[in-house]
Amino acid sequence: MQARLIKKYPNRRLYDTHSSSHVTLVDIRQMVLEEQPFQVVDAKSGEDLTRSILMQIIQEAESDGEPIFSSDMLRSIIRFYGPFQGMFGGYLEQSIQAMLTIQNQAGAQSSQAFTDFMQKQAPVMQNLMQQYIEQSKTLYQSSQHLFGLFASGKREEQE
Repeated sequence: MQARLIKKYPNRRLYDTHSSSHVTLVDIRQMVLEEQPFQVVDAKSGEDLTRSILMQIIQEAESDGEPIFSSDMLRSIIRFYGPFQGMFGGYLEQSIQAMLTIQNQAGAQSSQAFTDFMQKQAPVMQNLMQQYIEQSKTLYQSSQHLFGLFASGKREEQE
């Protein structure tokens, strides 16, 4: 299936070239939920804006109801930008993909049961992630000592 082309105009309006109509972020969210491939581009420059639009949809979803990301979690994610960015991004993507795979295998008729199950598992998953973060931190610090990148202790001993 070919990706639908959505053009974003300077007036912030989004135009779906497939249906020849203007669409909203709600419409694009529905495309995501229905797994319809699409790409959002700037109408003038042709720059790919898909990621930016998806972030806007997440921001709106976070403002409605119960957010997925707590302030502490957002702070932690921000801290991952830099040395752990690639590793964390890959881990997060694989974790979400695994959850989607489990949900798809469970079937549509039991989606409420899956949702209930996952809500009960949230504290367990948060604990596992915290353990993973602590282990990663310890590993990183150990490797820094091993390679002498924290040589301040050695300098103090030599002086």
